Amino acid sequence: MTNLIIFCMLAVVILGSAIMCVTTKRIMRAATFLLFVLFGVAGIYFLLDYTFLGAAQISIYAGGITMLYVFAIQLVNKKTLQGIQENLKLKNVLCGLLLSVLGFATVVFVLVKNNVFDKLTTMAGDEVGMDYVGETLMGAEKYQYVLPFEFISLFLLACIIGGIMIARKEEKE
Repeated sequence: MTNLIIFCMLAVVILGSAIMCVTTKRIMRAATFLLFVLFGVAGIYFLLDYTFLGAAQISIYAGGITMLYVFAIQLVNKKTLQGIQENLKLKNVLCGLLLSVLGFATVVFVLVKNNVFDKLTTMAGDEVGMDYVGETLMGAEKYQYVLPFEFISLFLLACIIGGIMIARKEEKE
């Protein structure tokens, strides 16, 4: 019963913060609400006794990614942000909605084609050991994830360098 109450409180925090994140007009408040969402997700991981995932959520996402967003926001010139005003047009909203439905249909098609749902029901009772998780995360063979992590880190480094270059060009002008 206690787990249900804690889950409901975390769900309210996550949903409320997520709604406030996408509806606020102030960008720093949006980053703060995003931080609350990420902490709430970490709380759910801890509630499920996934301490490794909870700690990774806090250290990587809540700590690193949110700080990266805040630094990127601080690098952008205030004059640039003041002139930006977004007007939603019905054509753009319908196009975004169509692309979202198309993307969702593609994901469902791929999952059904690869019998993922059948595999999930057969694996529901199996316990996955930490040695298997570690080998999968750090292995470079098929269905292992060290190369995607390296590509993502290089991409983030390129984004940081690009942000610094853009900020320096605006100072010179």
